Amino acid sequence: MLNAVYQLKEPRQFEMVFKDITFDDKHIIVRPTYLSICNADQRYYQGLRPKEVLKQKLPMALIHEAVGRVVYDPSETFKVGDFVVMIPNLPYEEDEVIAENYLRSSRFRASGTDGFLQEYVSTTADRIVRLPDNINPLVAAFTEIVSVSFHAIDRFVKTAHVRRNSVGVWGDGNVGYITSLLLKTMYPEMKVYVMGMNESKLNDFTFADETYLVNEIPGNLHIDHGFECVGGNGAHRAINQIIDYINPEGTIAILGVSEDLAPINTRMVLEKGLKIMGSSRSGRNDFVNLVELYKKNPEILEYLENIVGEQIVVREVRDIARAFEKDIHKLIGKTIMVWEK
Repeated sequence: MLNAVYQLKEPRQFEMVFKDITFDDKHIIVRPTYLSICNADQRYYQGLRPKEVLKQKLPMALIHEAVGRVVYDPSETFKVGDFVVMIPNLPYEEDEVIAENYLRSSRFRASGTDGFLQEYVSTTADRIVRLPDNINPLVAAFTEIVSVSFHAIDRFVKTAHVRRNSVGVWGDGNVGYITSLLLKTMYPEMKVYVMGMNESKLNDFTFADETYLVNEIPGNLHIDHGFECVGGNGAHRAINQIIDYINPEGTIAILGVSEDLAPINTRMVLEKGLKIMGSSRSGRNDFVNLVELYKKNPEILEYLENIVGEQIVVREVRDIARAFEKDIHKLIGKTIMVWEK
């Protein structure tokens, strides 16, 4: 069957191409219904990645945050019509030490291989997870980015020392919001402090114990551990501020993505005996465990509704470009494409 794939040919230019989908006894066919635009998608769309990277990876279908309906499953693992989240990480081997999202042999949709910006997606049973029937599809659309925060917290729990009275989250954007929400939900006794640049954004962090503008953090504030959720040009400033406020032997989890190197105060990293831990993407277990967390704590989904931004109905190629252009100018929130192709 010929499948319409909507590839980014060059920055700000989408084109529809047709690729063949084979019906066999191994692959499940899913029709995407709600797709969420990520900052990584925007870096490709706006041509903000290095030229050699763009030349290597384009043309390519974007989007790695998406949900859809099962339309064909020869294994009968899922029923036709099941609402599922699709996992973009594509592992080709298993390792007893290294997780699937860190294996160099793994591929990732919308980063070197076509993402979910397609009429139909061919995948395998282990790359989709059934969602609760009553979940808000606009929130479900960005389950992938929530799973990234979940993964980072899981790594933190396995790495950090047991004194976890307080944690600081730097970043008032989507990743900071999601990470601090999950931390407070999963560990309600732990004090969660959020540091940001925008007071109006910080006002939305109603679940946090305290919020502070980064230039107004009390001098006597001390945290046991810190999460950097800033990325970009502000990453090094956030990391260095965490180093200033963190207690000795604390763990710093880095989630923000930066194209440039980030100079940090290594002298104080040494003096305080700090651990710096990077986290990227997520794997199947993170999706499965996150969906269970959704079921046990439905209030998470209600809070996540606060970061649903623009909702763009997509019926033709120009609608995709319109969604990306609107997403560029958002203050906060996730731009969702309602896929009616």
